[in-house]
Amino acid sequence: MLAAVTSMSDKVNRSTGVPKKGEPIDHAWVPLAKQPLPAGRPRSWYISHNRRLKAMRLAIALLDSGSFGPDQATNEKIRDTAEVIGVHWPSDATCRMVRRLMAAQR
Repeated sequence: MLAAVTSMSDKVNRSTGVPKKGEPIDHAWVPLAKQPLPAGRPRSWYISHNRRLKAMRLAIALLDSGSFGPDQATNEKIRDTAEVIGVHWPSDATCRMVRRLMAAQR
């Protein structure tokens, strides 16, 4: 077993958890290592980027809980879901973005 772990670590870039190019994926899913956001962007970019990430997390949680349409995702339901998954209280703009993500064509 130890040999399998060491051979897997040889094939995987330790900083990102991604296999090297051409290598088959022969291990369980590993979350990517967090990296700092790029420096030098305007503050509005960071705000919108973080809002998009929060909206995506909330949309995924709502879909997992059984709300499959934007009409089922009221602001109250989105905010209750945020409380359950441990995300800060979303603004009205974030709630609108969650509904837009849920309505997007698949």
